[in-house]
Amino acid sequence: MELYRTESFGPSVSVVVVEDEEEAVQVANDTEYGLSGAVFTRDLARGLRVARRIESGAVHINAMTVHDECSLPHGGAKMSGWGRFNANWGIEEFLRLKTITYQE
Repeated sequence: MELYRTESFGPSVSVVVVEDEEEAVQVANDTEYGLSGAVFTRDLARGLRVARRIESGAVHINAMTVHDECSLPHGGAKMSGWGRFNANWGIEEFLRLKTITYQE
């Protein structure tokens, strides 16, 4: 479906059933975009493991992606965004930075 592969910036959700963690990561990375994402789990170690493998500028564990902190580096991966926005983070544009947050 078109919405699945588009960076829509609208109130939408796609639900894709997967068999395991490996397939979940493959589905999450199966896009040209990567601004932010979320992982919901009871297992923090698993959440961190999956978050590290998702190709995006930010991954929120057990929280929605709309809660980005303004003091953290912000920007996407792949075709999302135009660099990093926030203080000196733009200077380090050639690094592969990722913000991972966790909420109990």
